[in-house]
Amino acid sequence: MRLILILLTISAVSCSTLKKADKSFENGDYSGAIYLYEKALNDEDSYAYYQLAEAYRSSNQLSKAEPFYKKAIEIGGVSDKAYFFYAQALKINGKTDSAKIILNNYLDQGGINGNVIIWAKRELENLDKLEELKKTKNYYRVKNLEDINTPFAEYSPVYNNAWLYFTSNRNGGKTYTGTGTPFTDIYRVQTKGANVNIETVRKMPSVINDPNINEGSVTLSKKGTTMIFAKANNGKSKGTDDVNIYYARYRKGEWSDPRPASCNEPDSWDSTPCLSPDGKTLYFSSNRDGGYGGLDIYRAKMNRRGQWVDIQNMGPEINTPGNELFPYAASTGDFYFSSDGLAGFGALDIFKATRAGGKMNVENLGAPFNSNADDFGIFLYNISRGFFSSNRAGGKGDDDIYTFVNDDPNLKIVNYYLSGTTYTPDENDSLVVLPNTKVILLDDKNEMVDEVFTGEDGKYRFRVYPEEHYYLLGQKDQYFSTRDEFSTKGKLVDKSTLTKQVNKVEFNKDLELDQIVIEKPIVMNNIYYDFNKANIKPQAAQELDKLVVVLKDNPEISIELSSHTDVRASHDYNMNLSQRRAQSAVDYIIAHGVDRRRIVARGYGETQLVIQNAQTEEEHQINRRTEFKVTKYDKEIHEQVKEEGFDETDRFFSDSNEFDDE
Repeated sequence: MRLILILLTISAVSCSTLKKADKSFENGDYSGAIYLYEKALNDEDSYAYYQLAEAYRSSNQLSKAEPFYKKAIEIGGVSDKAYFFYAQALKINGKTDSAKIILNNYLDQGGINGNVIIWAKRELENLDKLEELKKTKNYYRVKNLEDINTPFAEYSPVYNNAWLYFTSNRNGGKTYTGTGTPFTDIYRVQTKGANVNIETVRKMPSVINDPNINEGSVTLSKKGTTMIFAKANNGKSKGTDDVNIYYARYRKGEWSDPRPASCNEPDSWDSTPCLSPDGKTLYFSSNRDGGYGGLDIYRAKMNRRGQWVDIQNMGPEINTPGNELFPYAASTGDFYFSSDGLAGFGALDIFKATRAGGKMNVENLGAPFNSNADDFGIFLYNISRGFFSSNRAGGKGDDDIYTFVNDDPNLKIVNYYLSGTTYTPDENDSLVVLPNTKVILLDDKNEMVDEVFTGEDGKYRFRVYPEEHYYLLGQKDQYFSTRDEFSTKGKLVDKSTLTKQVNKVEFNKDLELDQIVIEKPIVMNNIYYDFNKANIKPQAAQELDKLVVVLKDNPEISIELSSHTDVRASHDYNMNLSQRRAQSAVDYIIAHGVDRRRIVARGYGETQLVIQNAQTEEEHQINRRTEFKVTKYDKEIHEQVKEEGFDETDRFFSDSNEFDDE
């Protein structure tokens, strides 16, 4: 009887411990959960082993989770995810062959979780590529930046105006229960390249760093007067439990109170922000709904009120069912990020994405840049040198900051730019500069690549990429939106002919916008019909296609499309013919996606001759014309269309409107 009572007591204590462990896990107190799950381990029940492994994984200690995933699988009754994460833990610990065996056994035994099956197959493909990655030749040299590193964590280095900013928990203080380590803060130190003046290391002021909250990765505007950084995770169940992105500005010698950025989404993890070199695009990582799995990288554009809008997932060329984070847009035009879902050496590896031909070519930077540990947070302070973070073996402890050098003797960078000026005809039909005009760069799929607002000089400039076809779209109140084409195809520079490391290729394309004048007729060229016919000929269709584009690019206008004849027939005949021709053209336009309520057909016959008493065929042809005129301009629709654009008078980053041609 006493033995039964002892066993019942042990069982009750174990159940109580498990409940406490589960509560700690749910609240993000992973270090507390680890302690409690270890106390509740039972060789006849896989639950505590699996949860212990998950607590290690959730606290970024996947390497320690390996034996507990293994034991949970051996006992049985675990989630299919246990097999996948066990394989990942084996890979991180350098046991790639064992990882392959686990994944193959899972698939051969008929795994039932569709997502895990997809993950397992993809991870097997990645593991098969590992040997090839190890053989890839590169010219990178890496070195621990010993002067700055401590036994604590130092990571996410960002170089700005002779200062190196980084994140660290080096000063101890309160413990963040999610990892069992001190809360992290943002620091900076004076540097000249990789030469650190360690005497100048300082924690950023208390308005930036809260002792009870983790401050994470940081990014700065070009002049360093605007800071965007990750902030949150106080480890309390009733406190801030999600990471969000904040911004602060440096004015009159001090930093403003941080405010949440508009790109955050409730109940999601939004972090590792990075500004593009021109300050107009923000890249960040998020686990919000609608992604490809885990953490994905997103980008956002700044609107006229300084808000981050038009938030877009970077797509399957970058994102995977795994985790992608720590994005970095270099001034070279290359895009860097870290991922554990692409073919790599272990945990997070650093990848480089290069755009050309409308696609992103993604490559692993290889060893010694990447290791079987976490490698992340890259930053280039020139085209061949920079910093990154890693918790690889041989460091000072936890995450360390490393420097790297690319000794590639053929390293040459070519930056391609497209610039131009926006014009409009004046009353004498002479072109004059049209200032404060929005210019949008679209790819060949009509998707936005970038957009800018011209200044008083009407000038715009975009970075463009090799072997791509673009459309330029100019927009301004009371003007027709104008579209033109541009291509870099066949214009690739042969790098072997270059003598400089950094090179620029400038293309020019001006845009002409016409003012919208209500009821002003605009003649459409080359709209011809067969004698006594109203059907649309191929040549006429080409011109009508242009009008379709005009109407789609200008959703705020409604038009009348009119047809006119010469005088060489009866009045009634000409009126009927011109109406049929006008209606035929309108039907064609409607069939190509334009709302029929925005366009009306009108035949005028010979009642509105341009040349009275025409004698020659050329003069009759001038009278036989097709025109359109704007009958309505809906300003409310126009305001809705431009809502997501930049405002020419209220730029959020007043110091970041220059292009970085490093």
